[in-house]
Amino acid sequence: MKAPRVTLEQWRTLQAVVDSGGFAQAAEVLHRSQSSVSYTIARMQEQLGVPLLEIIGRKATLTEAGEVLLRRSRNLIQQASQLERLAFNMDQGWEPEVRLVVDAAYPTSRLANALQAFMPLSQGCRVQLREEVLSGVEDCLLDGSADLAISGMSIAGYLPHQINAVDFVAVANPDHALHQLNRELTHEDLQTQLQVVIRDSGHHPVDAGWLGAEQRWTVASLGTAATLVASGLGFAWLPEHEITLELQQGRLALLRLQQGARRSHFLYLYANKDKPLGPATQILADLLVEHSMAD
Repeated sequence: MKAPRVTLEQWRTLQAVVDSGGFAQAAEVLHRSQSSVSYTIARMQEQLGVPLLEIIGRKATLTEAGEVLLRRSRNLIQQASQLERLAFNMDQGWEPEVRLVVDAAYPTSRLANALQAFMPLSQGCRVQLREEVLSGVEDCLLDGSADLAISGMSIAGYLPHQINAVDFVAVANPDHALHQLNRELTHEDLQTQLQVVIRDSGHHPVDAGWLGAEQRWTVASLGTAATLVASGLGFAWLPEHEITLELQQGRLALLRLQQGARRSHFLYLYANKDKPLGPATQILADLLVEHSMAD
């Protein structure tokens, strides 16, 4: 790739001339001589092959090409400044990236609130967000690919911070055969019907929530499970916050079980125990806890 002929300092000089209203004013702002500023702009125009400024009266005015290039150069200068700030932060121990792994059942609204609060404090630190199901979160902690993890499982060897509970409810389409029984449902009633379950994304999956139904369909996501059940295919336990709209619109209805119709599962925040938390990771962890109870 051909090296740029115009330097960042030259673009900064052009910005100073335009923003301050002239060569003399720019020279004062930049603590340079007016002749040096004038030479820099002349050299830029020569290197680019297009006029950037034209003198109208005593004022330097941008040409049409100059307006376009100046607008693009502002983004360039901003990105360069952000890059320099990130390098400084890294030198001070600030992480360039936080890897966050979240169980798919964790409410997205709470996660979004925490990430939105983290953004102005991030100082250029990126967040790599990944969703897993059940033991998939544990696998990410164990193999070191997660700095922070939210899981509903108890993970041996890690100290959890309890953040909130998620309610799972038993549901089916209102026209499903289970609803037509018009009575409290037993374990035996459920075993005769198709159950939709979410695939555990871990290397050693568990059958959490499966009742041993004769027919079981396994899907990869909560959204797919909700869509299938709402269409009339089987029943499932799904996070109540994920199916609020389906319940309101009557595409899903709560099953009347003798017991277990609603299950509350606590979720926990874990941190990678093999390396100390950096400042950005600690800030994000604190925000996740703070916003864990928000709707």
